[in-house]
Amino acid sequence: MATSLKIDDTLKGRVQRLAAIRDRSAHWIMREAIHQYVEREEARESFKNEALASWVEYQETGRHLTGPETATWLNSWGTSFETGQPECHD
Repeated sequence: MATSLKIDDTLKGRVQRLAAIRDRSAHWIMREAIHQYVEREEARESFKNEALASWVEYQETGRHLTGPETATWLNSWGTSFETGQPECHD
């Protein structure tokens, strides 16, 4: 699918300079930039949706972990005192 993209001369020059430095085509630089942007924004949307689902579940059940409980668990990761995920509670 061919798509055209209009960019101003300043940005075009920046892309061309970066392409020359990276020994890539300007086309490759722009495709890579779009790819990375889409990946990042999809991950952001997924994170947001997961957070909203968690909020709905909390509102329905009241089950949760406190901040200190979560911090203690996460701080144990990679240590000889690593613990399993704590149980959520009311």
